Amino acid sequence: MRILRHLFDFGLARRHFPAPVLDAIQHAIAASEARHLGEIVFAVEGSLGVADILRGRAVRDRAREVFAHLRVWNTENNTGVLVYVLLADRTIEIVADRGIAAKVDEGEWRDVCELMRARFADGDHEGGALAGVEAINAILVRHFPADGQRNPDELPDRPVLL
Repeated sequence: MRILRHLFDFGLARRHFPAPVLDAIQHAIAASEARHLGEIVFAVEGSLGVADILRGRAVRDRAREVFAHLRVWNTENNTGVLVYVLLADRTIEIVADRGIAAKVDEGEWRDVCELMRARFADGDHEGGALAGVEAINAILVRHFPADGQRNPDELPDRPVLL
């Protein structure tokens, strides 16, 4: 069944995340980053390639690959966070750089993923994405508050459609 969902993608990412939704996510990320020292990157992929599916590639492995490819690890304070959405598998993964991973429990990221997944299941991709960004914002403000420091915008705020 998984292979069929990936084979018949038909523009799933663009359909669920059109330009106005990407704009809203971008603005939410930019506003969030003014309040903490983290960098949030939001990436959406409709499906994986046939070779990845046949090999049984884990979504977490793909998320780590995207984390590296988009250079989320490349921030001065190691405070990058990737939100990776794989629509064909209805899966969300959050990968945090080592500076954040040292302070934030994996359970907090799972809660954010569940929050988003519930909204996505209801067909509310924009609301789910924005709720996820806000939940990540709350975590980062708690652990990495800006406290008057300027957060240099080291990574693009615009969501990436892979």
